[in-house]
Amino acid sequence: MQKILPLLVFLFSAFCAQSQEYDQAVGIRGGLSSGFEYRIFTSRYDSYKALLSTRDRGIQLTALKEFHSPGVFEVSDQLDFVYGFGIHAGFEQWHVYEDDGYYHYRDNRVGPIAGLDGLVAVEYNFWEVPLNIGLEVKPYFDLFGKDFFQVQPFDFALTIKYMF
Repeated sequence: MQKILPLLVFLFSAFCAQSQEYDQAVGIRGGLSSGFEYRIFTSRYDSYKALLSTRDRGIQLTALKEFHSPGVFEVSDQLDFVYGFGIHAGFEQWHVYEDDGYYHYRDNRVGPIAGLDGLVAVEYNFWEVPLNIGLEVKPYFDLFGKDFFQVQPFDFALTIKYMF
């Protein structure tokens, strides 16, 4: 009960909050690179995002510069178009299978990984509550790692962020 009460207070305050200016957001990202993200706004049109994600049995830290274009879509003023670029670094883990004629065995390897990222997203901002839901694609390519050069153009994700 002691853990449930603060959670209920937090949820109630989030849904009762009125629309306000915000300069930070925290959230989760579910996709190929799933994890937690933190965004800080420098203006209504610019922000920086840090993403701590897991991928390929490893962990990556991604830093992105984002540009926001509100009102691009005529459907709603609450719908924003976001694009950006950045870098990532971390490590990945993979298996190497060996066969020397007598024995078959598997060896686990761990290595560093780094690369460049892009971002294109559509986000819906709820004005009644400080929440944001987005659909994004974050193409990336690794400059080194298990595969020396790997390109992934389709890292789609659903994001949910709490803005404050």
